[in-house]
Amino acid sequence: MPATIPGPYGSAVPTGLDVAELAARWGGSGSPVRWEELTWQEAESTAAVQDAVIIPVGATEQHGPHLPLSVDTRIGEAVALGVSALTGVPVLPPLSFGVSASHGDFAGTVALRPETMIAVVEDIIDSLYASGVRQFILLNGHIWNNGALDVSAEKLRVRHRDARVRALGYVTMYPGPEVDGHVTYGRALMHANFFETSVMLHLAPELVRMERATSHVDIDSFWDYRMDQVSETGVWGRDVTDADAKHGEAEFDRCVLTTAEAVAAAVREPWPDPAHRPGPRT
Repeated sequence: MPATIPGPYGSAVPTGLDVAELAARWGGSGSPVRWEELTWQEAESTAAVQDAVIIPVGATEQHGPHLPLSVDTRIGEAVALGVSALTGVPVLPPLSFGVSASHGDFAGTVALRPETMIAVVEDIIDSLYASGVRQFILLNGHIWNNGALDVSAEKLRVRHRDARVRALGYVTMYPGPEVDGHVTYGRALMHANFFETSVMLHLAPELVRMERATSHVDIDSFWDYRMDQVSETGVWGRDVTDADAKHGEAEFDRCVLTTAEAVAAAVREPWPDPAHRPGPRT
């Protein structure tokens, strides 16, 4: 029987990873720790032992005519749950609304202003800090959230001197140039493309309408634009109709593997040694 990783909404996500071996190596149980399923006493004791949480941050926004609005949230949460299963680091319920207004006139998108997201993330982390958590991994599934999350991380590092906050995309530890998205240009505009469609065919094929899939020729540009200024369908990327679940599984597994390895090391990383500072010490 093939291995699986527990996914969103009680799903079982097939994986080619050796879940048992990796969990034994990195401290997980093979099943994710879902923060919302803990009692307050369990949350308190978990924070005392783990001292870290993963906060998935996604979006509810258009993803072309063939993908659901939940793509960024669903993929990001699935990766976070996989990382938790391998490392034991708890996962919070995903923040499902993002900085998405630049999709423009496509229907369905629910957007937060960057200022709102900054405030929401600050409140979430302040609450967790009061529960004893000191390490916060903001696992992002939507690239336009980056600015708000980076600002949040900076503000929180200043506010809480004994806290560590890092915002990263679920492909950050699996470098962008290696992601097989069939996109050459556009930087952040890789959207509803070969990569995302393949991963969704792996995670939730029942939500993918491949008969409606379209592609878009990406072009080079200096400026970033609203999505409705550069794509008539909300898609950015070629060869979308070639997407398949097998490719999606390989991409998803690599996201989980590289992120889990990084998180397992990060939560055990020693704080900087003050002895390295130059000059006299008192």
